[in-house]
Amino acid sequence: MKITKIDTAEISIPLVTPFKTALRTVDSVNDVVVRITTEDGQVGFGEAPPTAVITGDTRGSILCAIEDFIAPNLIGMEIEDLDGIMGRLHGCILKNTSAKAAVDMAVYDLFAKSCNKPLYKVLGGRKKEIETDLTISVNGVEEMVADSLKAVSQGFNILKIKVGKDGAGDVERIRAIRQAVGPDVKLRVDANQGWSPKEAVRIIRTMEDMGIGMDLVEQPVRAHDFEGMKFVTGQVDTPILADESVFSAEDAIRIIQERAADLINIKLMKTGGIHEALKVCAIAESFGVECMIGCMLESKIAVSAAAHLAAGKGIITRADLDGPSLCKEDPYTGGPVFEGPRILMGEDAGLGITRVPVFFD
Repeated sequence: MKITKIDTAEISIPLVTPFKTALRTVDSVNDVVVRITTEDGQVGFGEAPPTAVITGDTRGSILCAIEDFIAPNLIGMEIEDLDGIMGRLHGCILKNTSAKAAVDMAVYDLFAKSCNKPLYKVLGGRKKEIETDLTISVNGVEEMVADSLKAVSQGFNILKIKVGKDGAGDVERIRAIRQAVGPDVKLRVDANQGWSPKEAVRIIRTMEDMGIGMDLVEQPVRAHDFEGMKFVTGQVDTPILADESVFSAEDAIRIIQERAADLINIKLMKTGGIHEALKVCAIAESFGVECMIGCMLESKIAVSAAAHLAAGKGIITRADLDGPSLCKEDPYTGGPVFEGPRILMGEDAGLGITRVPVFFD
């Protein structure tokens, strides 16, 4: 299965409601889609969201990286030479992790197809079903409470609450949501780097003293403030999840060795795809540190790739794969089935996606 062509296209899917965090507000998924074709006519799909405020990648940079650097280096290579492909993919251009992730997942899609197995079985086959949370965007208290109650009515038992706008207001948001949804719904609090270290400790301790009960607090401080993250982790009881602080295996080692966080959030757009994410999994497993699998504002292609990784690896114990649930429509055919909080893995080879409704040049 020799790679003969790598094409790009763009897709836009409106969101049910605007996605609001401490970093940005977005009302639609606008992603780059990749298709890799082999000499025998097989195709593999990948996807990359331009998330400049987190990865630094833009629409233009993703297209340029794939078309001008990655594609020329991979065309002609055998899909079965997975290690060689990944060496070239990560060696032909620095950074550009979103572009690499899109190509990486298309390669893994084809590699699993060459094995005639669903990707999650190639990656370990740990489980067939995943439970995801649902994100509640940062808004006024009443709107966030209403959104939380709606999510619970749809069957979601885990809510990821976006905060980080203002300290006192954040406490009130979480308190009101906990009071509304009751004690049995898990709350994950995501500050998206919105607090200072001292502010984070004060806010988290306040919520702990209120008995709110949080599953975790995600990325309370700036991404590169490892010392600040370590300070927060050491001062609170609630588990701290490192997200934007962990792009690479090297970042994971540092976070773990310095005890700067309790958990690690893996996102394919940060690692540059499945190949590098597997390294983070191996490191975390060797230290006994649990991981969460997350996503950016991605549609079903990229989220399916992340779901296959989560289903394959036991060290991934939590999932934040609600991208398709945030979209107004699912324009794709095939792939894992997203039923509210449940993600059901199928038996089709590769990612399982058979139709992508975009025009490739």
